Amino acid sequence: MSAEFLRGQPTLNTDNVLNGRYEVGELIGRGGMADVYLGRDIRLGRTVAIKVLRPDLARDPLFQSRFRREARAVAGLNHPSVVSVYDTGDQESVSSRDDVRLPYIVMEYVPGRTLRDLIKADEITIEKAIDYSLGVLAALDYSHRSGIVHRDIKPANVMVTADGGVKVMDFGIARAMADSAATMTQTQAVVGTAQYLSPEQARGETVDARSDLYSAACLLFELLTGRPPFIGDSPVSVAYQHVREQPVTAGSLNPEVPAALDEVLKRALVKDRDHRYQTARDFRDALLSARDGGPVTAATQAIPVPGKAAPATAAMAALPPSADEELQTRAMAKVLPSGSRRPEQDHSRVEEADTAFAVGSTGDRDPRQKARRRAWMTVFAVLVVLGLAVGGFVGWNMLNAEPAAPVTATVPEVEGKSQTDAMNEIIGAGFQPPRITDEYSNSIAEDLAIRTSPAAGANVAKDESITLYISQGPSSVVIPRDLLGMTESGARDALRGLGLSGGATTKANSSTMEEGRVLGTDPAVGETVPVREKVDIIVSSGLVTVPDLLGTPAAQAQSTLLDPSLLLTPKLVEVEFADAAPGTVFMQSVPGGTNVVPGTSVVLSIAKAPAPEPAPTPTPSPSPSPSSTPSATPTAPQGRR
Repeated sequence: MSAEFLRGQPTLNTDNVLNGRYEVGELIGRGGMADVYLGRDIRLGRTVAIKVLRPDLARDPLFQSRFRREARAVAGLNHPSVVSVYDTGDQESVSSRDDVRLPYIVMEYVPGRTLRDLIKADEITIEKAIDYSLGVLAALDYSHRSGIVHRDIKPANVMVTADGGVKVMDFGIARAMADSAATMTQTQAVVGTAQYLSPEQARGETVDARSDLYSAACLLFELLTGRPPFIGDSPVSVAYQHVREQPVTAGSLNPEVPAALDEVLKRALVKDRDHRYQTARDFRDALLSARDGGPVTAATQAIPVPGKAAPATAAMAALPPSADEELQTRAMAKVLPSGSRRPEQDHSRVEEADTAFAVGSTGDRDPRQKARRRAWMTVFAVLVVLGLAVGGFVGWNMLNAEPAAPVTATVPEVEGKSQTDAMNEIIGAGFQPPRITDEYSNSIAEDLAIRTSPAAGANVAKDESITLYISQGPSSVVIPRDLLGMTESGARDALRGLGLSGGATTKANSSTMEEGRVLGTDPAVGETVPVREKVDIIVSSGLVTVPDLLGTPAAQAQSTLLDPSLLLTPKLVEVEFADAAPGTVFMQSVPGGTNVVPGTSVVLSIAKAPAPEPAPTPTPSPSPSPSSTPSATPTAPQGRR
């Protein structure tokens, strides 16, 4: 997925309920065309798998049609070895500036492990390999009879359930047999997975049911040996081997593989599909026979040796109709016992043959037969002499001719094309399949062709090796602002799509972002970072911290609580308090440092100067009596002892 795409592009809103019925859970898988989420059918209360077209393909009408075709193809299949489809629809995208809808398919959720997982864990015995292959062939037999070719049989598309059952998944590039020929001929596109690609798929030819059987044979080979029949440095080199090379035997890689299975694989992996098993049932019967120790000679019948025709076929083709009929008649006479009954229409001819051969008669043949035989022997001898003469003449010319100039072609312009289209362009120009090399590019989106070596427009020999450079996307990316407000899992998926990885998760308070939503990142959104960089995610706790407002003037304290970063509700109450400056907060109902939800009410007690105490009223003194005259000198009071 390209970095250019993800900026402002559609992603699945995993918080929504699809069609008012399907709750979307965690991301559980990714394929070439779609992401798969764990879901729940609210109406029926069952777990489902929800496959959603990848956002980077949402705007491509070709992928839209392929994805919807998958739903139509598989919806009609009802077999224990095929994953069921329950429902389809379109989901409105989020984080998009355009009106883009992402089609989805609701499928049966199959708990278990894929054959790819079992192969990696080395848990497959010879018996299990046969059983799993029989299950796959049963599914293909059913789908082929329903007119559907899978075209992508591989270990990752086969699920093994807890009870050992087999489920074939991902008909993502399946196509109705009726339209496969026209489409493949027009586009010449190579579709499938390289290690399991049939020769006709690799050549861009018509695909039919026998192509699936070749892929199933590659699957069986890997189950038996732990590796596909062909391996290479790139998908193109593997595809080339499917077309040109002969595979080694499974028994040479795993001595436990019996010869009977090698014989079955020998026919199943024939390059010419006319000489493979023609139906999944034929393949299945041969596999059952090999498993049960039956004869394996039938498994390799009709396999041609390269460069040679089968003797019987060559002989029949060389004879005229009359001689052909004669040969058939004589052969029949040798096989049938003298006393057996023959069809009425052949009675006279067989009777004539019996006279000549059945009982060992040495009598003369019909003169016309002798003449006809001598004539054909003469013609055959003349043809042999002419062939030798022509061959000698051609050989002499080849030995004495000057070496021919190398055949050249112009390297096509492939910049901006998909890897498959670029590869087909190069092969179509007459070159061998190119070598693939990955390279960073800030101008070409990921998975698209950057350039070739030799460069486009160069006139080079067709046998010269061509290198095709495919973009890995930019070497650095900008952390998008679209991450803000996402769920943590959604943000991690978006970062992964950018070529980054989610790091540690921390929580921070926020009055504007609900709990569990991405509040920010470290490095921050908008910053440019190298590809594969770890980005820490800051998630909102949904809370705010009440500040310590003691001693703060009332107006300032009220403004602080109302700030958008807090959004708390202040309530001011004036209270006479002599120990604090008037007009300041001397007490708050929620202590500073406490985490609360936004909107919480905080009562602030504002100090008010106490009212002054009233002055005391003076008490009048009594008038002195006339007889009492104060002395001129008062006496000092006596101290206490």
